[in-house]
Amino acid sequence: MILADKIMNERKKNGWSQEELAEQLSVSRQSISKWEGAQAIPDIQKIIKMAELFGVTTDYLLKDDMEPENAYSSSDKQSSDDSPGVIRVSLEEANEYLALAEEVSPKIASGVSLCVFAPALLIFLIAVSLIPGFPLGTLACVGIGTVSLIVLVAIAVFLFIVYGSKMQRFEYLEKSPIETLYGVRGMVKEKKQNSEQSYVLTLAISICLFIMAPIPMLITALMQAPGYAILISVSVLLIFISSGNNILVRSCTMRGAYDRLLQEGDYTIDKKRRKIPY
Repeated sequence: MILADKIMNERKKNGWSQEELAEQLSVSRQSISKWEGAQAIPDIQKIIKMAELFGVTTDYLLKDDMEPENAYSSSDKQSSDDSPGVIRVSLEEANEYLALAEEVSPKIASGVSLCVFAPALLIFLIAVSLIPGFPLGTLACVGIGTVSLIVLVAIAVFLFIVYGSKMQRFEYLEKSPIETLYGVRGMVKEKKQNSEQSYVLTLAISICLFIMAPIPMLITALMQAPGYAILISVSVLLIFISSGNNILVRSCTMRGAYDRLLQEGDYTIDKKRRKIPY
């Protein structure tokens, strides 16, 4: 295998595009394309840098007759194998984790929304009981609202416990340093990029809902509306917040799942301390 093929293979193993590898080597994407197409040869400094990035020996890159199983030096292997607490995540595990996150995220989001919606219902019932001529008294509405609040919170807690427990077997992704095996990084990056537009849209919608939430209260205050109208506007505010939370939690849960596997954002771990070649 020639140098050009080895560069391409090692780049793909790490799930990097030509642009990403070029950025790490401080060269242009066209340079990477020429190296992989055997139209040019990188200088020795770039070869040394690539060996470090790929976690292989320079001999492996330079010697056409050296096979992949001899690519890693003994020190490289020891560093990776002896890294304490490092867990290797396969493509199958990553797909299973993302599928579970996609299943769980709407349930957790619903639980969060119910916790916010529960007092909104209680406040609304109290408000309507103050409307002249309403058939139910304030005490009855308070009773119904309190029972509803308890039931809704109980449902939310049920969702948190049941679906939260499903994710416990993947706790190591958050608590331990991980090493993604061949194909994982590329797959996750592709999924994350495909969801980027949807994530930005849901983020914008949820923020708009939060911003608009106080509008009914402001309107009733300016109009000097009666007390029951102000209470109704408070319940509407909580409904806006509940809806915004639902959208935001769903989107951020999946975003967090991608970042955990990619070790990006809040889940970035010092790779030098881990001594894992990337």
